Amino acid sequence: MGSHILDALNVRVEGQGDKFLVFAHGFGTDQSAWQRILPFFTPYYRVILFDLVCAGSVNPDYFNFRRYTNLEAYVDDLLNILDTLGVDRCFYVGHSVSAMIGILASIRRPELFTKLIMIGASPRFLNDKDYHGGFEQEEIESVFVAMEANYEAWVKGFAPLAVGADVPAAVREFSRTLFNMRPDITLFVSRTVFNSDLRGILGLVKVPCCIIQTSKDVSVPASVAKYLKNHLGGKASVEMLRTEGHLPHLSAPAMLAPVIRRALSR
Repeated sequence: MGSHILDALNVRVEGQGDKFLVFAHGFGTDQSAWQRILPFFTPYYRVILFDLVCAGSVNPDYFNFRRYTNLEAYVDDLLNILDTLGVDRCFYVGHSVSAMIGILASIRRPELFTKLIMIGASPRFLNDKDYHGGFEQEEIESVFVAMEANYEAWVKGFAPLAVGADVPAAVREFSRTLFNMRPDITLFVSRTVFNSDLRGILGLVKVPCCIIQTSKDVSVPASVAKYLKNHLGGKASVEMLRTEGHLPHLSAPAMLAPVIRRALSR
């Protein structure tokens, strides 16, 4: 993508203020997932929005199956965006896989990040001997099989589970962005995310972090938030939201936004 990355990944800068705030969406969504909380931040920050290359809103020709085999390629994109915009310091809010992308970026360029705010973050989704990630390998493989067999049916089953809370509008919105993704890209990215294990590098993160976790998330057990807090190398805090689901920015934006604002001010 090179210098065309701003156009390719639909980069937008909104709001006012002298501080930059990046919102990075997670798997299955695009930057529109942040629309409900943007009004809480644009009066005070210059908000940077973009789409991950795997998002349905991005031309699928940009998705290189040889390049995006791990999260480092997504980190390259993020840093390329920030450098192209001339950002030398920012706050970063990352949902799900983008929380991990932010962690990796902060290890490479710690001077670039004032604080990382992670929503529904997990360094590893698979269970291990002394670690509860939430999934067994067999469960993950059955998800992949279901996605390949009937993508539409999988989306219709997965979207309400992921949203968790009884918010039909959020389910419709998440379903829309999942359906926008090309199924082969969705499956490829799912394999990349679910097979990632970043536990070993958490201690290298020195940037202050705030971990935001809902009380019940089908994708990320609450114990993972505690694990992150205990293993990150810098100052870290945990904020528990009294709501359910993996996508509180869709299902409970009025609850989530003040928590983010509080984290930004600390």
